[in-house]
Amino acid sequence: MAYWLVKSEPSVYSFDQLIKEKQTCWSGVRNYAARINLRAMKKGDDVLYYHSNEGVEIVGIAKIVKEAYPDPTTTDDRWVAVDIKAVKKLKKPVPLTILKADKRFANMDLVRLGRLSVGTVKPEEWEMVMELAETS
Repeated sequence: MAYWLVKSEPSVYSFDQLIKEKQTCWSGVRNYAARINLRAMKKGDDVLYYHSNEGVEIVGIAKIVKEAYPDPTTTDDRWVAVDIKAVKKLKKPVPLTILKADKRFANMDLVRLGRLSVGTVKPEEWEMVMELAETS
């Protein structure tokens, strides 16, 4: 199993909205590095859900339920989407400021590649985020 992070502005699609809808198509990604990550996602992989621009914190956990398929928001077959489902809201959101201040996260995609909308998360990063969120 691999770990991932996806970003969305809460005013566009919040984690609360994902919880309400239970599952969604993660589409509209138009970045080549993010596309590589979407294509690498496998059913059952865990995903950190990050609120960008507003809130700027990891707020929840989701899971990949459908692997990469043609993005329904475009006719360009180079782009893909995946389906994710909500697992749970974090007990305590993890702000980007905390991650940036902690040297253990210096190589995390979220910290190093701030504009990347779909990033990788190493197993040890996942565990440290879970500790900060008081989630086991």
